Amino acid sequence: MKLIAAYLLAHLGGKSSPTAADINSILESVGAEADSGRLESLLAELKDKDITEVIASGREKFASVPSGGAAIAGGAPVAAAASGGVAPAAESKKEEKVEEKEESDDDMGFSLFD
Repeated sequence: MKLIAAYLLAHLGGKSSPTAADINSILESVGAEADSGRLESLLAELKDKDITEVIASGREKFASVPSGGAAIAGGAPVAAAASGGVAPAAESKKEEKVEEKEESDDDMGFSLFD
């Protein structure tokens, strides 16, 4: 990731095709080192490519990747509405459990303000 960040920084700095020396100097300025094998691989992949086109194609590919919890959370209200309100009952059970935990703290016989 640091190699890509350094490549993009060099590109933003005016280098249309950053070299290994450019990337190494950026990384050395912050006390980081570059793996030469990965650096050469990165430069070979990006050779003769426009970085804005590479980023745009990456965004298109990334848009098709499921986003884990966000996809589930986004679909849950729709499923709850379709099922006739099962999810709100589950939410009220969660709230009840939280209240029980708060009440059990009072039974310990002391508080922080004694």
